[in-house]
Amino acid sequence: MATPQSRSCEAPERGKADRAGEGKAASNASRDARFAPVEMPDLTFTPEVAEATEHLYERVSRVIPRIEWPAFAPYIKAINDLKRQRNAVILAHNYMTPEIFHCVGDFRGDSLQLAREAARTDADVIVQAGVHFMAETSKLLNPDKTVLIPDLEAGCSLAASITAEDVRALREAYPGVPVVTYVNTSAEVKAECDICCTSSNAVKVVESLGAKRVIFVPDEYLAKYVAGQTDVEIIAWKGRCEVHERFTADELRAYRETDPAMRIIAHPECSPDVLREADYTGSTSGMIKWVKEHKPEKVLLVTECSMSDNVAAETPGVEFVRPCNLCPYMKLITLPAILDSLVYMKHEILIPEDVAARARRAVERMINLTN
Repeated sequence: MATPQSRSCEAPERGKADRAGEGKAASNASRDARFAPVEMPDLTFTPEVAEATEHLYERVSRVIPRIEWPAFAPYIKAINDLKRQRNAVILAHNYMTPEIFHCVGDFRGDSLQLAREAARTDADVIVQAGVHFMAETSKLLNPDKTVLIPDLEAGCSLAASITAEDVRALREAYPGVPVVTYVNTSAEVKAECDICCTSSNAVKVVESLGAKRVIFVPDEYLAKYVAGQTDVEIIAWKGRCEVHERFTADELRAYRETDPAMRIIAHPECSPDVLREADYTGSTSGMIKWVKEHKPEKVLLVTECSMSDNVAAETPGVEFVRPCNLCPYMKLITLPAILDSLVYMKHEILIPEDVAARARRAVERMINLTN
């Protein structure tokens, strides 16, 4: 009797395992179907496409002329359809062009906001409408998800200004001094640092360490701005953003002379003499909030040009003066590039696990501090 009893107990277990295996296989098959190659959608501007995208055009009608919409609408519809098919989301940085930011972006904001959204999304696929370090940050926070960057050349002059070896050399030069890295760095650099920050939380992050001295990499100007907001001694690396360093104090004074009532708000990646000319200094999210709350008649945003269009789309009655400094890397992310990324599932971000584990700690420490 014992043997049949044993067999009768084993049979249900085998059945459960079989069912579990079948369920896993079905789940994998469903996932494989979502990830399978698809044909490039028809990109003809038809009445059906016009109708399907009209509500999106209303979001950008103040900054995109109606005559240009037929060039954008087929891509926008195709991308939004593919997002549903792939269970994908698009994280759109404030520097994306309006047709991306307002019409295909599921989550929109600055680096900190996008990092938070990346950490809690339940999508299978994340498409980073931003630059490479942002896609890496999304991958760090979602190691089991597929993270895509539409163009591998979408880099960052700040991220390129420092290496992991540079950080190790700084630690040797200043033993025991904690290292804060601006999020505009590679995963390899983050892995060598204690905690990340963004321009919106840099002061809070620096002061959270409880140290008298802090190494701050890689943005020299942001480091100087932080040093002016805290009693902590800041040891700065000399990296700069090639977009923000183009702005000059003389340029801003010339703009103000044309209209003394104009309000100038600047990003802290700008030089100190530029910031002294500004009425407000803050992160991209802080700048947007300032405009929406104060509603000036005329404003100049001292940052990447596309953000002015994105804010203008949402703030009727505010005139934007545009000293149009464009980021060449951000501008590599286009609707055609995003569509290619979703059609062909490219280009996937992969980070060696030994690097990812250490870099993830630095990012998560920031996220936990600011939540």
